Amino acid sequence: MKGLDATVAACRDLIETRFPGDSHRGAAAVLLADGKILTGTSPDFINPCTTVCHEIEPYCGAFRLGQAIVASVCLHRTPERRFLVLSPCGVCRERLAVHGPDVLVAVADEADATRVRWLQLKEALPHYWMTVFPDELGSWSS
Repeated sequence: MKGLDATVAACRDLIETRFPGDSHRGAAAVLLADGKILTGTSPDFINPCTTVCHEIEPYCGAFRLGQAIVASVCLHRTPERRFLVLSPCGVCRERLAVHGPDVLVAVADEADATRVRWLQLKEALPHYWMTVFPDELGSWSS
């Protein structure tokens, strides 16, 4: 799909430009249906229980713009300057579910955690709880 490499590059670029000297930093990027790429990261909070996912900012931006998300990636840079691919957490999977079962999500390649492997959300959630309600999911069960 066109735009996936650019989405990953935008995510890396945000980490490099926003956190040039810091280690252990992350960010997320989404590709919208209109081809735009939105990026985001999580602020530092004093109380760790108030932390949010890096994906929150681009997910909210997509909603604000009235655009569907077609792909989502989250990366974490290690002190060795490697970019690890983080699959979406359960909460982010729930957030992506409103965009349909065909949304592409980045997961780490089994042989190299720095290499992106794209899966459809329905492949990442083979036992998604909403599948018991096929009428509410529309094309999810197909």
